[in-house]
Amino acid sequence: MRIQLAVDIGGTFTDLALEHAGGRKTAKVLTTQAAPERGVLDGVAAILRDAGIAPGDVALMVHGTTLATNAIIERKGARTALITTQGHRDVLAMGNESRYDQYDLDITLPQPLIPRYLRLPVPERLDNTGAVLLPLDEAAVHALLPHLADVESIAVGFLHSFVNPAHERRVRDILASALPGIPVSLSCEVSPEMREWERFSTTAANAYVQPLIAGYLGRLQAGLRA
Repeated sequence: MRIQLAVDIGGTFTDLALEHAGGRKTAKVLTTQAAPERGVLDGVAAILRDAGIAPGDVALMVHGTTLATNAIIERKGARTALITTQGHRDVLAMGNESRYDQYDLDITLPQPLIPRYLRLPVPERLDNTGAVLLPLDEAAVHALLPHLADVESIAVGFLHSFVNPAHERRVRDILASALPGIPVSLSCEVSPEMREWERFSTTAANAYVQPLIAGYLGRLQAGLRA
């Protein structure tokens, strides 16, 4: 029987479960809010020590966490920009016209994760078949670089890019050269489906939490390998 380990980070406690030939073992440690990987590493070390199992013998580790969910709810994600088709910078704010309560004239809807001044349009256009109606204006993309100097993550969402991803991928190439180290999320890869709001908002959420999750997983991986 292969050895399997499961870890779930909660608001107060981090829970662990270990399954091995000798049965199942559980453990609970305090969640370390400032550095959640610390609680995970402490818990993993403790449960493996108690079971007499070496870390290298674990075949599978399953991990659950609400870090990304909490970052979105509490608005504690990365400073994120969106590069989008000219004329469509307000898609994130307009939504899909779904009415939560059609009789409430004073309803306040959640604000987009990316503020309007960081939703940056560039000239380009594809039709619904992916044919190019307007080539990507690469000079306009380069002109946006000063506006991206302080961002931590970038989302790219163009109309109909799920059919033809060429423009989005070209923007990523430009950004990778000009702003190395800044993560870029493409809607054609994160959510390659029709309907702009769903695709753009999903990509925006991915970009918003990506630096947080990448940093956490990097520290966790380094700790597990130590």
